[in-house]
Amino acid sequence: MPQMGVSVAEGTLVEWRKQRGDWVEADETICEISTDKIDTEVPSPAAGRLVEILVQVGVTVQVGVTLARIATDAHPGEPHRAEHDGAAQAVAKVPAAPAARPASSAAAAPRPGGRASSRRYSPVVQRIADEHDVDLDEVEGTGREGRVRKQDVMAYVEARGGAVRSAGAAADEPTLHIESPYRPGAGASTHGPYTPPEGRPLSRMRQTIGEHMKRSQDTAATCTTWIEVDVARIELVRKQLGITALPLIARCVIGALVEYPLLNAWLEGETHTVHEQVNLGIAVSLGEDGLIVPVVRSAQDLSPEGLSRRIRDVARRARARQLTPDDVRGATFTLTNPGQFGSMMATPVISQPQVAILDVEAIVKRPVVVTDAFGDDAIAIRPMVILGLSWDHRALDGALAARFLANIKKRVESYEA
Repeated sequence: MPQMGVSVAEGTLVEWRKQRGDWVEADETICEISTDKIDTEVPSPAAGRLVEILVQVGVTVQVGVTLARIATDAHPGEPHRAEHDGAAQAVAKVPAAPAARPASSAAAAPRPGGRASSRRYSPVVQRIADEHDVDLDEVEGTGREGRVRKQDVMAYVEARGGAVRSAGAAADEPTLHIESPYRPGAGASTHGPYTPPEGRPLSRMRQTIGEHMKRSQDTAATCTTWIEVDVARIELVRKQLGITALPLIARCVIGALVEYPLLNAWLEGETHTVHEQVNLGIAVSLGEDGLIVPVVRSAQDLSPEGLSRRIRDVARRARARQLTPDDVRGATFTLTNPGQFGSMMATPVISQPQVAILDVEAIVKRPVVVTDAFGDDAIAIRPMVILGLSWDHRALDGALAARFLANIKKRVESYEA
């Protein structure tokens, strides 16, 4: 079961495109899986003959569980045991991992109206149906053997005049705050005495995120360096271009990564791999569903407008559960912007095997000292932001991290359209 993002813990086997005894080419689709974030086809990792299927359709397993076995020493057209009667019993069946469990189905959980059905649906399909009160028995499936796909449910909802919702997510790319994050009366209760909620176990998704973050902290020698930046020019340019500040700041970060390539890198064991291409990870919040980090590939070749379109696209597809495994693999540096929610400073956790991650906090207008061309100081109201860089001391030193941040600051404060 492939890994598809930090918070994706498990997936459900939806369909086998190949059966035992079939020949399969490398990268040919071998099966389809569904998670709560992504429905995708799984390509074969090698050419060979499919000799064993370990996870049956409808079973949910954790990431990392072996789905099938392929004999790579086989040859196309040669006789094999699956072609003969009784051969299916010749290969011992290997049970799925203990974490495997049957996927929930309409028969086990009646659809709206109390009617049960024997049709089986993926987690994504069930989730959309539940959010929009859809009776899946009324949805015509366009998948194999009439299987209802995510696209079928979304089209059904839109045909009824509804808009497909995504819990806890905005429709557009996150915007950076330009007002004070402080709110009058914050923390004051208007609903009487506080009653603590009942305790509950962490969801599997939250456990997976926690395990990933703890593993990163146990692996990396993490340090965090902050710098304060005046984004007045960014604000001017973004209004001219009609975009948010995020892609403009990202453009400055990419320029600094090209100049300081040691931060655009992976550290795996003792191997420090520096990348020429900037594959920029953009952390996208899915509300209570956790987070996922889709990747904008070859970001160094994109203009601010191009970055804006790509960021909006991956964020939209993340929230609509339309990402593919390739969309969340291979990031060389990650950008996260919790400042959209008003926060002022954070220490982001590095996504392994990357060596650094940049945190963009809230843009806040406040008084600062500015110096004019004649060296005279004055107090002015400026939009300011704090950028926080968490970096791995095994691969980098504090001086390099500081110079990298200073380079971003210079680019941001001198930005021109």
